[in-house]
Amino acid sequence: MADPKSGNKPQKLKARLPRGLADRGPAEIAATRHMVETIRTVFERYGFEPVETPAIEYTDALGKFLPDQDRPNEGVFSFQDDDEQWLSLRYDLTAPLARYVAERIGTEHLVLPYRSYRFGWVFRNEKPGPGRFRQFMQFDADTVGAPTMAADAEMCMLAADTMEALGIPRGSYVVKVNNRKVLDGLRESLSVVAPISEAEWLTVMRAIDKLDRVGIQGVLQLLTDGRKDESGDFTKGAGLSEAQADNVMRFLGFSQDVTSGKAVYKIDRVLGEIAIDNKARLGWFEENVQLGPTGKIGVQELRDIAALAKSAGFDESRILVDRSVVRGLEYYTGPVYEVELTFEIKDEKGRPVRFGSVGGGGRYDGLVSRFRGEPVPATGFSIGVSRLQAALTALGKLDSKQAAGPVVVTVFDKDRVADYQRFVSLLRAANIRAELYLGNPKNIGNQLKYADKRASPCVVIQGGDEKAQGVVMIKDLILGAGLTAIKDRDEYLKKQAEAQFAVPEADLVEAVRKLLARHKIGGA
Repeated sequence: MADPKSGNKPQKLKARLPRGLADRGPAEIAATRHMVETIRTVFERYGFEPVETPAIEYTDALGKFLPDQDRPNEGVFSFQDDDEQWLSLRYDLTAPLARYVAERIGTEHLVLPYRSYRFGWVFRNEKPGPGRFRQFMQFDADTVGAPTMAADAEMCMLAADTMEALGIPRGSYVVKVNNRKVLDGLRESLSVVAPISEAEWLTVMRAIDKLDRVGIQGVLQLLTDGRKDESGDFTKGAGLSEAQADNVMRFLGFSQDVTSGKAVYKIDRVLGEIAIDNKARLGWFEENVQLGPTGKIGVQELRDIAALAKSAGFDESRILVDRSVVRGLEYYTGPVYEVELTFEIKDEKGRPVRFGSVGGGGRYDGLVSRFRGEPVPATGFSIGVSRLQAALTALGKLDSKQAAGPVVVTVFDKDRVADYQRFVSLLRAANIRAELYLGNPKNIGNQLKYADKRASPCVVIQGGDEKAQGVVMIKDLILGAGLTAIKDRDEYLKKQAEAQFAVPEADLVEAVRKLLARHKIGGA
């Protein structure tokens, strides 16, 4: 604050939003509420029950991010408590659930298998960018204490049913399934030729994950010597031998085109013919890809998931085995799945774009075990609510328009505020959204403008004359907004009379209810 004697004006505090965060208005909040309610209904139909955990956990309980020297790694928002313990905002909903379950196993408060769902905001201390926020919403379902593939198959079914409940038609999404054990088996086979270091394996995984972005030959380059992109930037490759790279390419379903005379990979002809048959795809995979013992276990688990899904009526158009799925979180130990939207929309420049992945999950048998020192199998699925909401809006499945506002009771006479408040109370008691105008009541025109900006369906007016007659005037703002488009005089006068009418005070609630019903507004 400035010193009054200095003559300097006090400096105003600048209102600004931190990078990577977003404010949300009524329309977006209403759309989220509708989404969340739809997801909740499906999850409860599957037998999951709600649970909530706090947004703040002990940093070491989160697992992925542990203290590095004096403070935790970047990636989470952390602070030190007065007892010198590190605390962090949760970066997902799974790690807090693992802590919650670990505290209650063996007590009367938790029965295994434990099936729960939860939703809420999560936080990432990452560099923000287009479509990348530091705070976003997730909706998760998890089953803890079920070791069989039936639990994983059910997660895939849950994901498919949720997409369709939200209005995404069959054929516009697919649940892709892979298994980290298959990936581990691939590494085992590569290491037979030459040992694969952690850094090399990470480069291999990243190359697989970039298939959609860099294409078949781009992946091959990243597996071997490296790749130079269109801008001239060079990305170092994993340095695999020709034989090792060939096995990875076959893992992805590609084989060399022997007629070209050089190492050009294409989708394998036989695999292309059986592209939508999980059983046949896995058969081809076993015959053409070298895997270690862990990978063979993973293939059998994928067979089990595919068979269970098909027996429940979920064919390959909904749940598809896809070996290119590589989820980044390190705690997955078995099946991993991803929900991908397959439809295209146009961006602001008219270019076709896809939303891609809007959710995923997998088996994380080691996460709860960190607290218990004993095996605790678990699997889960997470929806990225914020990203999925953007996709549903683009698809026209969510109404992004502002919802109807409350009925506004105007103040015609400032000495009669108690009368107007009584009208508001009558409407609210009838479950009708209503508010009393609380601004300067001097100008009735400003009150009508206020109601219009609030998207109010109607306003209630009572001046001295109406009071003397025992009536109130109701002005239909929705009908009134359309009057300017009417050219016929008789029609205009008819609609004008309908847009503003008087009713006895005793009939106020019923008249407003009929008006709301005419415009199909809730609360009627």
